[in-house]
Amino acid sequence: MKNKELTFFKLFFIIASLWNLIGAFFGYFNTAYTFNGFFDRELTDPLFYAIYQGTWGTTLVYFIGYAIVAYNPLKHYGIVIVGGIGKVGFAISLFKLYLSGLANSVVFIVIIGDFFFSLLFVYYFFRLYDVKKKLVEI
Repeated sequence: MKNKELTFFKLFFIIASLWNLIGAFFGYFNTAYTFNGFFDRELTDPLFYAIYQGTWGTTLVYFIGYAIVAYNPLKHYGIVIVGGIGKVGFAISLFKLYLSGLANSVVFIVIIGDFFFSLLFVYYFFRLYDVKKKLVEI
């Protein structure tokens, strides 16, 4: 991977990290407000509150993970595998909630954003595969 491309991926993972920090900030630290914004209902049940806040806590962990990947994208691809699975799963879950009428259109901010990042993760893996393949051929 050339320096220009490596710099691109480092910057990309910094942006991915910040995307997750912004989401986690609202969802984890202002849980009831975020829930109300997504689902147009109050979050009053303590169990649902803990589960929903925990979901955003996972997003906070992804923030840390993508920051680690930004430091060395050639080494920390395992974090991207786990994070990518989480992004796709979360986007699909939110879309299903929207289709069932439980979530409003605000969830498309997360759905589209996570889908965009997932597509770039796939590109990252194709490029990483090419680089590793060339190293093996040498």
